[in-house]
Amino acid sequence: MEGEAHNRRTVLNLVAVFEEHCAGKFPWRDQQALHGQAIPATNQPQQLPAPPASQRLSQMAAKHEAEQENEEEQQGRRGLSFKCLQSFRHKISEDNWRRQQDPDLRPGSKEPEEKKIALELLETEQAYVNRLHLLDQIFYTELMKEAKNGKTVPEEVVKMIFSNISSIYQFHAKFFLPELQKRMEDWSCNPRIGDVIQKLAPFLKMYGEYVKNFDKAVELITVWSEKSPPFQELIADIQKRKVCANLTLQHHMLEPVQRIPRYELLLKDYIRKLPPESPDREDAEKALEMIFMVAKHSNAAIAEMERLQNLWAVYQRLGLENDIIDPSNELIKEGPIQKISTRTSSTSEKYLFLFNNMLLYCVPKVIQVGAEFQVHLRIDVDGMKVRELKDTQFPHTFLVSGKQRTLELQARSGEEMDAWIKAFQDAIDKKEKRSETFKAALYGLETRTPALKTEELGRRAPQWVRDNLVTMCMRCKEPFNAITRRRHHCRACGYVVCARCSDYKAELQYDGNRLNRVCQECYVFLTGHVVPEDREGKHKGILEKEAAEVSGKSLLCSSLQLLDKNGKGGTRGWFVIPQDDPLVLYIYAAPQDVRAHTSIPLLGYQVRDLPQGDSRHLFQLVQSRQVYTFMADSEELKQRWMRTMARSAAGITHPEEGEDADSCDEAE
Repeated sequence: MEGEAHNRRTVLNLVAVFEEHCAGKFPWRDQQALHGQAIPATNQPQQLPAPPASQRLSQMAAKHEAEQENEEEQQGRRGLSFKCLQSFRHKISEDNWRRQQDPDLRPGSKEPEEKKIALELLETEQAYVNRLHLLDQIFYTELMKEAKNGKTVPEEVVKMIFSNISSIYQFHAKFFLPELQKRMEDWSCNPRIGDVIQKLAPFLKMYGEYVKNFDKAVELITVWSEKSPPFQELIADIQKRKVCANLTLQHHMLEPVQRIPRYELLLKDYIRKLPPESPDREDAEKALEMIFMVAKHSNAAIAEMERLQNLWAVYQRLGLENDIIDPSNELIKEGPIQKISTRTSSTSEKYLFLFNNMLLYCVPKVIQVGAEFQVHLRIDVDGMKVRELKDTQFPHTFLVSGKQRTLELQARSGEEMDAWIKAFQDAIDKKEKRSETFKAALYGLETRTPALKTEELGRRAPQWVRDNLVTMCMRCKEPFNAITRRRHHCRACGYVVCARCSDYKAELQYDGNRLNRVCQECYVFLTGHVVPEDREGKHKGILEKEAAEVSGKSLLCSSLQLLDKNGKGGTRGWFVIPQDDPLVLYIYAAPQDVRAHTSIPLLGYQVRDLPQGDSRHLFQLVQSRQVYTFMADSEELKQRWMRTMARSAAGITHPEEGEDADSCDEAE
């Protein structure tokens, strides 16, 4: 609440003193100042007569400040927040941004409107130069003097606080203001200001440096006021002087931030008031365009500063690891995610940071001292692919496949999954556009199999088939068991294979060309060596249809349970009626098995519905004395199976009208 109250007071002061809403901000002391080469400055303060309007506004501000004098002693040293400044950015473009001028302030009300605006520009420039003189010749000069004596803060800190204010002051005091004064003195014979502004506008780009550094400068004032009492006392002493009008250093430093938008709006008003035949119209319009480009340059500096600030905050949460800190990075999306284990088919909480060029796969730290997350894996966006997974066990899952690793991830909802996929795809697309060597053929992954294209084997990490999706080796088709035939993963293609079929090693490019366990087929492809037991050309038996392959082109496929003769126990498996073999029901132990353990010819069977008793969805295939009893997970799934089996039993081989050929049920 204390901070909000201070921000409200800040707003009131800005409105009363600056005659307009603030808009924007502007980077480090110019190169000369950074290297200790002070820009020559006048020894005596430049006394410029303050216009009556400025005096009146100063009195208003002084009165307002006097009412809060005690509280300002505690709060005056606080910096203006960047969010507070941002809130004014669009307000300055309103039509009523300037106060109505008192008729007594401008003698000769019959003066042309464009001249009145030109005079207002001159008056505000005079007041502005006085403010720059205060910042450079008083605050900066006196603080630097004390810093050199070693009594307050390091000299570099003072230079960083005031950035390139010396260059800005010298430009306005010795060039811009004198040119405007001279032109207004000659107005009767040369009524124009567009050419003056057009000539000097390019130099206003120096404001970009000041604006980008502004937030850092205010922060340094606050930090060093707490660390160094002499620094705080010197600033407070200067702020008590009459020239400061009871305003803090931070308030005075805000003036250059708002100056460029003010030029832009004054010049717009000036052009609107110009007669159509005015000789200054063309120059004034060119000057306005140049001022607009300067403002755009400053806004770009602000956006860059915001990006760097946000990026640095993320790096702090990650522990500032040197191998990931890169100022060119851009954070695209972050958030929690569930990682699916290929070994245990369980999930665990992880956290993702997606940048424009890399994905950081992190784990939240239990004791968050310093870093908030620990980086477990970095995957480059270059060469990355992403796609949704139609997983029967885990809904809302998607696959992220990179050169270093492939991850199966689960979102909390379909909307969240879509948002992640879109973020990944956008990052991939932008990376592709920046890379001349990225090939269009690398878009996407195969939709029905985790296997990589042969040209990608060894070049990128594969998607590992989960252990619980297979019951037999995906190469030799022998069943797994816990003792003599254990599961292993081929590091090249991701298949689950037995020890005999994975007793080979090959160098994999995605793993730094280190030797990794691979299956026989991948070994032959990657090394060119021929193994003694070459199984190519072996004829597949009737049951040797791969479950994933036939499921991709099936009349119907899903998980069912085949009950025993007593109707109590039974085997749960993956049931498929292939599109290319529509009269046969294939039963697999798991949806990724490469061989069915049973097949049932459906022709001639009758399909019989059974009562739904005890919430079980039962139906039967009956032929003579042969009876198969099935249990589905839902009544809707049971009805679909009964219709499809009845058509196959009757010899109808084409899909039912309105049904997709690929109609695998997604709810296991």
